[in-house]
Amino acid sequence: VTMARWEVLCFALCCYLGVAQAATLGVVYTEGGFVEGESKKLGLFDGYVDIFRGIPFAAPPKTLEDPQPHPGWQGTLKAKEFKKRCMQVTLTQTDVRGSEDCLYLNIWVPQGRKEVSTNLPVMVWIYGGAFLLGAGQGANFLDNYLYDGEEIAVRGNVIVVTFNYRLGPLGFLSTGDKNLPGNYGLKDQHMAIAWVKRNIKAFGGDPENMTIFGESAGAVSVSLQTLSPKNKGLFKRAISQSGVALCSWAIQKDPLGWAQKIGKHLGCPTSDTAELANCLRTSNPKSLTMAYHVQLTNLPVPLVHTLALTPVVDGDFLPDSPENLFANAADIDYLAGVNNMDGHIFAGVDLPAINRPLVKVT
Repeated sequence: VTMARWEVLCFALCCYLGVAQAATLGVVYTEGGFVEGESKKLGLFDGYVDIFRGIPFAAPPKTLEDPQPHPGWQGTLKAKEFKKRCMQVTLTQTDVRGSEDCLYLNIWVPQGRKEVSTNLPVMVWIYGGAFLLGAGQGANFLDNYLYDGEEIAVRGNVIVVTFNYRLGPLGFLSTGDKNLPGNYGLKDQHMAIAWVKRNIKAFGGDPENMTIFGESAGAVSVSLQTLSPKNKGLFKRAISQSGVALCSWAIQKDPLGWAQKIGKHLGCPTSDTAELANCLRTSNPKSLTMAYHVQLTNLPVPLVHTLALTPVVDGDFLPDSPENLFANAADIDYLAGVNNMDGHIFAGVDLPAINRPLVKVT
């Protein structure tokens, strides 16, 4: 009996020490104010991961306007829940989900058992989804989010950041001139990256060791961010998975044509771009989001070539065509590749025969 009691006491002591010696961030001060996340224990003798969900990196955006700095908040912001994704069509394109108030980011910080982490590398994720769908946390499967940064953070001993950016008409509609220049989603991404650069040191990150990475439309976004002069000095490395700025679908060559089609659908005047832009900005955001649909059947061209609401050469954020901007990325380490079997989702649409049952040949 005595030996059993000693074993119980030793086990209890180990549990206590495992908790007592663990390091966590607690409340963190950012440029907007104090934020408090949550600490998740990784194992009996392991450390913690600090998780901050829903920190605003910009003010709630106005329809078809550039993002603006957040004014800050009073007290301590409880950053413990993911915020709504940016307004977008559902997968069936029959309804709208999300909110215009969506410019928030999430942070995962791995911690040791005894000391708070300092000067960790930082990885900033940009999600894909054809510039139409997606969110910083990704899809939710039984409370397991697709873009949960915990595993990369803990395995790689890096800080992981994810964020939302505007999509569809609200993120990429453009008249091709100063009246509605477009690229609002790319500018949201830039705002998030710049916020991380200014604030990540308070979370234990190294602002001089930042990598941005993304997949599909997120990969194109990463590539375009490396080319924009607005990002000079913000990050050192970039990774594009299945997409780059030179993809045929990355840049919309006729933004005005698509703005006029959507404007006509909403009853806007289309002959004058100033009047068209004003009408689009004052339209109901849900109606504006629903005004564009991706054609999925009887396609005359491959599916990716039907994407209309994508980045544009606006003369500012992207001052020239991507092929003429690579000098801006000369000091950035860049890795590009294609994810395994990434073309299957498109093959099923572009090559219908691939979906037919196999015929046994004898």
